[in-house]
Amino acid sequence: VIDDPSDKPPCRGCSSYLMEPYIKCAECGPPPFFLCLQCFTRGFEYKKHQSDHTYEIMTSDFPVLDPSWTAQEEMALLEAVMDCGFGNWQDVANQMCTKTKEECEKHYMKHFINNPLFASTLLNLKQAEEAKTADTAIPFHSTDDPPRPTFDSLLSRDMAGYMPARADFIEEFDNYAEWDLRDIDFVEDDSDILHALKMAVVDIYHSRLKERQRRKKIIRDHGLINLRKFQLMERRYPKEVQDLYETMRRFARIVGPVEHDKFIESHALEFELRREIKRLQEYRTAGITNFCSARTYDHLKKTREEERLKRTMLSEVLQYIQDSSACQQWLRRQADIDSGLSPSVPMASNSGRRSAPPLNLTGLPGTEKLNEKEKELCQMVRLVPGAYLEYKSALLNECNKQGGLRLAQARALIKIDVNKTRKIYDFLIREGYITKA
Repeated sequence: VIDDPSDKPPCRGCSSYLMEPYIKCAECGPPPFFLCLQCFTRGFEYKKHQSDHTYEIMTSDFPVLDPSWTAQEEMALLEAVMDCGFGNWQDVANQMCTKTKEECEKHYMKHFINNPLFASTLLNLKQAEEAKTADTAIPFHSTDDPPRPTFDSLLSRDMAGYMPARADFIEEFDNYAEWDLRDIDFVEDDSDILHALKMAVVDIYHSRLKERQRRKKIIRDHGLINLRKFQLMERRYPKEVQDLYETMRRFARIVGPVEHDKFIESHALEFELRREIKRLQEYRTAGITNFCSARTYDHLKKTREEERLKRTMLSEVLQYIQDSSACQQWLRRQADIDSGLSPSVPMASNSGRRSAPPLNLTGLPGTEKLNEKEKELCQMVRLVPGAYLEYKSALLNECNKQGGLRLAQARALIKIDVNKTRKIYDFLIREGYITKA
C-alpha cells in the first residue's frame, strides 16, 4: 500500500480521508488541524482556525536516501519487499510500477542491506523500544515443577503425555518421522543421483525435527505444560475478555508470550474502562452529579432488585411445579423462614414421594452461559450451573476423543447421583452435543 488513507486523521472540513498532498495549519493545535486541498481552496474556517493562518503542505514527494527516490517510493519499496519476499525483484518492480527490477534490487541492497550506519540506527531504535517497554510487560512463566499424573489418566492426556522426570513427551509431534531414515544407508558405490536423493531425505527429516523443537519452545515459553494452571489464569478475566483470550490464543505462537500477554491485559483494561464509563453514564442519566449520591443510588437499586426477585419467585415456582401439595409445602417453608422459625417438616405429596422445588438459578455463577433448555435442566435436576458446565465439558472432551460415549462411561466420569447423570447424558444426546458409542 503506497498511500493508505486510514493511517491519517480525516479532514476537519469534510471528514474525508486525506490524500497527499494535504494542508496542515501551522498555528492551530494540538491536536493538529488538517485540511484537504478542496476545503483549503474554499477558505474553510472552524472555531479558532482562520483562512489567513500560516500553513504547511504535507507530502512525501521528497528524497530521503537517494536523490532519485522519493519518500513515497521508499515506503512502496519496503511494502513490496514485505509482500513479495526478499529476492523476488521482478514482482517487487511490478508492484512498484515506477522502478525497474534492477533499480529496486540495487537500491535495496545499497541502502537497506549494505549500509552499516542505517543498520546500526535501526538496532538502536529497537533496543530503545525494548528498554521502554521492558518494565511494563507482564511475562509468562513456564511451570517449574509440573504435576506428575499417572499414566493414561485424564490429566495425563490433557498434558499430551508429558513426563516431568524426562522433560519429554511419550509421543512426539510427527512421531514417526524417523521411519523414513531406517532403511537409508550411505555406501561408496551409490550413484550421484541416489546420493543426492538420500541427502534430500535427511534434509527433510531435519526440517521435521526443527518443527518439533519449535512446538516444544512454544509450549515452554508460554507455560502450557500445566494446562489447568494456565486455564485458571484465563478465568481471572471477565467473560468477554475470556472469549477474546480463546480467539487470540492461536496467534500467541507468532507474537511471543510477553507481547501476547500485553495485548490481553490491554483489552482487559479497555473492558474495565468501558464498564466504568457505562456506570458513570447511568449515573448521569439518572441525574446524579456526585459520588455520595451514587452510593445511595446503588443501595436503592439493589433493594429494588431484591424486591423484584421476591415478587417473581412465586410465579417461577408455580410455572415449574405441577404438584399442588409440594407447592403448598414450599409456601409453608418460606413463611416459616420469613417469620424466623425453623422450616417445618416436609410433607409427603399425594404420590408418597417428597418433591423438591426447582433450583432458583438467580445469582448463581455461570447462569449467563446457559441457554434456556440448559437452565430448565439445571432447575429440574437441581444442579448448579458451574457444576453442569464442568460435567458437560468433561463429557464433550471424552466423546471427541472416543468418537462416541456410552452411559456407563459418562457415569465413570461424573461421580454424582446416577439418575442425575442419566438426565444430563440424555439431554446432551437429545440436543446433539454428544453421540452414542
